Amino acid sequence: MHTKGDTHIPAKPNDRPGGRIDDEDFPAYSMGRAAELLGVTQAFLRSLDTAKLVTPVRSEGGHRRYSRYQLRIAARARELIDQGTALDAACRIIILEDQLTEARRINAEFRQAQQHTDQATNTEATTD
Repeated sequence: MHTKGDTHIPAKPNDRPGGRIDDEDFPAYSMGRAAELLGVTQAFLRSLDTAKLVTPVRSEGGHRRYSRYQLRIAARARELIDQGTALDAACRIIILEDQLTEARRINAEFRQAQQHTDQATNTEATTD
């Protein structure tokens, strides 16, 4: 399954009971509601799908469904485009920002794990 930090951002269905309320990746918003919340047109959201920046989940009826995470990505795209950035350049910027955020998260996890390892090693060395 595609995850954040890759080249395009699809929604990820979540089948955990009760886990959908706080799940930023749960596709809770219809295209109409997503467009309304963002103050954009449905055509704009379709253009992000065509550009493969945001790939919404399709409902059983074939309707696009968006997650909160995807709405944040779409809002960022709108912001960049409003500043005069071309759609393809905005998509690339957002992808790079997303990859950087993911790399920083992984780096922080690595550093934290390394600190725990160093602390355990120091504790063992002092008890010898």
